[in-house]
Amino acid sequence: MEKVLNESIQGTALSTKDNVKNTRLLYIESYGCQMNFSDSEIVASILANEGFNTTDNLEDADLVLVNTCSIREKAELTVRKRLEKFNAVKEKRPHMKVGVLGCMAERLKSQLLEEEKIVDMVVGPDAYKDLPNLVQEIDEGRNAVNVILSKEETYGDVAPVRLNTNGVTAFVTITRGCDNMCTFCVVPFTRGRERSRDPLSIINEVNDLWKKGFKEVTLLGQNVDSYLWYGGGLKKDFVKASDMQKATAVNFSDLLGMVASAQPKMRIRFSTSNPQDMTLDVIHTMAKFENICNYIHLPVQSGSDRILKEMNRLHTREEYFELIDNIKKIIPDCAISQDMIAGFPTETEEDHQDTLSLMEYVKYDYGFMFAYSERPGTMAARKLKDAVPFETKKRRLSEIIELQRKHCQERTEQHLGQVQEVLIEGVSKKSNDHFMGRNSQNTVAVFPKENYKVGDFVMVRMDSCTSATLIGKAMGYSKNN
Repeated sequence: MEKVLNESIQGTALSTKDNVKNTRLLYIESYGCQMNFSDSEIVASILANEGFNTTDNLEDADLVLVNTCSIREKAELTVRKRLEKFNAVKEKRPHMKVGVLGCMAERLKSQLLEEEKIVDMVVGPDAYKDLPNLVQEIDEGRNAVNVILSKEETYGDVAPVRLNTNGVTAFVTITRGCDNMCTFCVVPFTRGRERSRDPLSIINEVNDLWKKGFKEVTLLGQNVDSYLWYGGGLKKDFVKASDMQKATAVNFSDLLGMVASAQPKMRIRFSTSNPQDMTLDVIHTMAKFENICNYIHLPVQSGSDRILKEMNRLHTREEYFELIDNIKKIIPDCAISQDMIAGFPTETEEDHQDTLSLMEYVKYDYGFMFAYSERPGTMAARKLKDAVPFETKKRRLSEIIELQRKHCQERTEQHLGQVQEVLIEGVSKKSNDHFMGRNSQNTVAVFPKENYKVGDFVMVRMDSCTSATLIGKAMGYSKNN
């Protein structure tokens, strides 16, 4: 089952084409969500203008950066181990500098820089444009830090370098920060208040990607449904906007339609949605445009109203069901995936059963499931005791995973016998004789290569499947090829 935190790419060293004029080497690893990987592309673009090419060989690097995540304890522990490795290499290469970027950087700046002295530079997610100054500081032998959260920064004017890309799919960030204060989440504290990017800069980036041969974009944000452009500024300040600003404001449904219209043959996806912010106009826009994929990642976190309230999720179980019903009514073949937390503080067996019954109602296509781990600085860490025993969390999580596996099998089997459009993304991991791609519902399909190539849209007959992968045969090109 696919994961939002894609385990297969965690810590991958990113590399791009060399600029012959650049004389220094940057090694950058990323951990966490898609936003972090997208941010690394922005960082590489900024540093490319400062004389850095990227390398995937740590021992060659002049500057080593790790783009971090604070969502789960496991990610932080992994990053700490990597910092130990970097410092071991640094002993042999004294001129090499080490920096920490992103969410963990903001949260642990003093600890990493002053107490443990294991990094030279700490840069928060809103301070990447300050990297030229910060690099100069560390070049001159001083530690450098900038973790100031911005009210305006969206990096809309930075053209990201596409790192380790398949040349077919790309992420385009449309919002930064989050205003939804879910009690388990560190994002509002590490990425700041929510602000949206100028829609014209988004359209320009999408058009540029199409010109470069990309066939699919995913519009990215902590909460894409909250997108609201009224000329710049924080979303919370929209109430102070002028009548003209309010009349000409662009919401997420508007943006989705603009992007789909700009490139009618390009596939459009988006992530992540929040049930309390997703409106029916978004679903109707999806139904209107053929090139918007029939897939929604709609995290619910728990099926219990009581736990949802403790999480400060501003929707109820029944409201979530109503949204699901509307999605299935307007887009009958829409795939839906979830995030689920097992063992949130105060969760009872009855609450857990509510989660399982919600899953039975929705029958998700995919699931991203985790046992609760307390994150320092969150409201849950401050106000709720993490008292659910580890073994209980583990057992509940395994029951959630088992049920999701069953639903995943059922949902995948529904595609059998159909001929569906698949965008070829690369070679199958299990066979060099097969290509892999995804259908509109985000389900992976594999099929014999024949004479097709990466980036082609092909019609594939789905003949068999595993629990999460369709196996088929290409019947010809699609009309979008």
